[in-house]
Formats: sequence, C-alpha cells, structure tokens
Amino acid sequence: MFLGGTISTPPASLRLRSTLNPQNAVTQSSSQATFPAAMQRKPPSYSISDEDLESRGFLLRRTSEGLNLDQLNSVFVAVGFPRRDTAKIEVALQHTDALLWVEYEKTRRPVAFARATGDGVFNAIIWDVVVDPSFQSCGLGKAVMERLIEDLQVKGICNIALYSEPRVLGFYRPLGFVSDPDGIKGMVFIRKQRNKK
Repeated sequence: MFLGGTISTPPASLRLRSTLNPQNAVTQSSSQATFPAAMQRKPPSYSISDEDLESRGFLLRRTSEGLNLDQLNSVFVAVGFPRRDTAKIEVALQHTDALLWVEYEKTRRPVAFARATGDGVFNAIIWDVVVDPSFQSCGLGKAVMERLIEDLQVKGICNIALYSEPRVLGFYRPLGFVSDPDGIKGMVFIRKQRNKK
C-alpha cells in the first residue's frame, strides 16, 4: 500500500479481474445497458456471513459515522503505518467513494478497515486495508475486502486496483487480484526531496 513519503522502490500494484465486463453489455433504450442473463450478478457469497460476524461480536459499518479516527489511527500504527493527522484522515474519508469497517461490539473500537476512491464509474483504488493485529487470522480482512469489492462492482466499477506491500500479496490473490495484468505496469510519482540549507 502506498502511503506517501520517500520510498526507494515503487509499491507492488494489483488489479482485480472483474467478473462483469461492460464491453459485453447489451445496450437498451436511452443510455442504459444490461448484462446478458448468464452474466448478471448473483447474490454475494461471502466466506463469513454477516450473521456469523455479528454472532462473534463484529459489526459491519459502511459509513464513517461513529468511526473514532484516533482509534483508527491506532490500528494504522499497530500494523506499521505511520501515525496520521486525524484532520487529514477526515478529509480523505470525505473523498472516499466506498468504505467498510468492522467495530468490535465489546470495546466499540474499529478492528478492521478498508476504503476506495475513484471516478465512481470505471475505476477505483482500494486503500488503507488494515486489521488490528489482535484480530488477525480470524477472517476479518477477507470479510472486509469481499464486501468492499462487491460494493464497487454493484456500482458497475470493473477496474479495481490496490497498492500492497510485497509481504501480503498472497492475501489478495485468492480474492481475484493479479499483479501486472496483461503486462500493465503501475507507476507512482515520487516527489524529490529538496536539499535543506
């Protein structure tokens, strides 16, 4: 995941291969398009149901309402991200197209989070995928990603990308992400540091 600042090598980039291809859409009257019956979206099948999550004390949230940014920042720091200015996190959330976070009912704290930005039509980039280390390996990361991807695809967004640290690329591949699809390489602008005098 790219967080800004100086980095020595560009982060790994992954793209989701969409199950719905807008080029295969059948155009109807006006500017509406529908997908052939064989391509229409089936109800989502998640690895962990909403009911199972809730029975374990995890509440899914799709808005930033009730999200304590200081507590979210603590999760960022716990997974190795730099501490962020909460006012900037708030601005980032205002410019976020889709987000999903998990609140642990007993503590009322966020324990998993991911968000996406994009043009709202064709492209989205997933950012800030985190799971509190105390809650890792119980399926929360996968639960958040499955639902966020589904939310984006329901909007018709078929080009979904993310930045990831190389050590966690294996987490994203089973979700449908591939590195350098069709030879496409991502590039990142890195601001050169000015010499201070």
